[in-house]
Amino acid sequence: MTQFGMPTMNPASPLPLSAAGQTAEAVREAVLNLTANLPMAERHRRFLELFSAAIGNASCALLRYQDGILVPVATRGLSPEMVGRTFKPGDHRRLDAFLRARFPVRFPDGGVRPDVYDTLIRKQLGGTAADHSCIGCGLYNEETLLGLLRADAVEPGAFRPVDDTLFRMFAAIAAVSLRYENFIETLENLARHRGLVNTELVNEVLQRAGPLLGESPATRTLNREIDIVARSHLTVLLTGETGVGKEVVARIIHSRSLRSEQPLVYVNCAALPESLAESELFGHVRGAFTGAGADRAGKFELAHGGTLFLDEIGELPLSIQAKLLRAVQFGEIQRLGSDRSHHTDVRFLAATNRRLEDEVHANRFRADLYHRLSMYPVHVPALRERGDDVAVLANHFLDQARVRLGLRRVDLAPATLRRLKAYDWPGNVRELEHVILRATLRAASLRGDSLALEPEDLDVPRPEVKGATDNNRSGKTQHGHSLVRAVDELQRERITAMLNDCNHNWSEAARRLGIDRGNLHRLAKRLGMK
Repeated sequence: MTQFGMPTMNPASPLPLSAAGQTAEAVREAVLNLTANLPMAERHRRFLELFSAAIGNASCALLRYQDGILVPVATRGLSPEMVGRTFKPGDHRRLDAFLRARFPVRFPDGGVRPDVYDTLIRKQLGGTAADHSCIGCGLYNEETLLGLLRADAVEPGAFRPVDDTLFRMFAAIAAVSLRYENFIETLENLARHRGLVNTELVNEVLQRAGPLLGESPATRTLNREIDIVARSHLTVLLTGETGVGKEVVARIIHSRSLRSEQPLVYVNCAALPESLAESELFGHVRGAFTGAGADRAGKFELAHGGTLFLDEIGELPLSIQAKLLRAVQFGEIQRLGSDRSHHTDVRFLAATNRRLEDEVHANRFRADLYHRLSMYPVHVPALRERGDDVAVLANHFLDQARVRLGLRRVDLAPATLRRLKAYDWPGNVRELEHVILRATLRAASLRGDSLALEPEDLDVPRPEVKGATDNNRSGKTQHGHSLVRAVDELQRERITAMLNDCNHNWSEAARRLGIDRGNLHRLAKRLGMK
């Protein structure tokens, strides 16, 4: 009995054998329903159908708890207006009482008023609010509240015969179902987010992968080579000095290929620590090494169906090259710590600023891997070999700088353009881009947002005056040395002096020189200092 409509609990009582058999069958069907290959809404509908039949064909509802609100997931025998409504537990005494309990709570009659279900029950089944009885409990995963399972009837005391154990079994199944639904929803949201990110990355690649700027003979030849090889599946080895735009060429090849709708995965081999290179490229299984807490796909698997761009391939450790050869040759990879092979469908692009033939002769690069990668070599010319392309590229970078810095107008004075053309550009296109950006920033700070770049704004060496015309035609200074050699010598002297000041601490020297430590090591190798 109850006083003033307070909830009561029904002690579990033994069921007749026939009823016990029916109960076991209902629970078995409800459990099997969890694994049915059905849409989530249909799975919830079938669960409530089984639950209602097990407790006497009552009206019932499954609600999810999220952000402090109860949201109906599925209902049976209630007014259609139930769907789409939300309920704040603190505003409804019965709902609040159900959520606080992990065992079935009964309200045998309509003593606790008002109850939001009164009208929902009357409209669907008839009866009066005063006759309304209900049973329910909260659904928990350990300490996390997932939702609520509730049943309602117009007859007073309709749920007194319902066994607590039976109700709790169905409540446990409902909790598993809600948890499963939350898990699936989280995965779908994550997949949707990653899909959007991938779309943005693909769009960025396609936007950046326009035609090469310039009309010099060297640029036209390069564009023809790109068109020839792009639509094939051949492996391409891009060679050329630092800063010539090998990554840009790789993106253009991918955008013009038959795999353009698939991912282009970029790997900077120079930035891979030897201890992690194998895992990054080929993936690993859980427990393969300290810190490997879960299986992880490598870059090869991420690029499946698309293109894998291995930049700075000449920096890859010899210990990884043998495994890379098998992947390039047969498309087979094996995750670190696994004895199982995976097949990947990947088109390979590689790039290097080293002469790999020399690296092979020096036993720093495998000959078989070199020949496999250089199936179709493409040389990206240095900027000093591209003639009037300097003017085209300078104006392109100038317009980019104007937009980035929010300026109204920026032009190149004729004398400035002559200075740019006279310079040898040892850092190539990347150096030109940075020179233009720095010059625009400095000039704008002094002369406002409408200006023309003057030669004094550039931080590039002045050309020699005496004999400059004849010597510049041959690429020589009046002292008979090429400007590239002079710049190399200046860099060599500057690095040596800084290393001496830092007691040969390469990290400190890189910091003082304002460049990345890895770039300093590579520059020192190119200059013959290592």
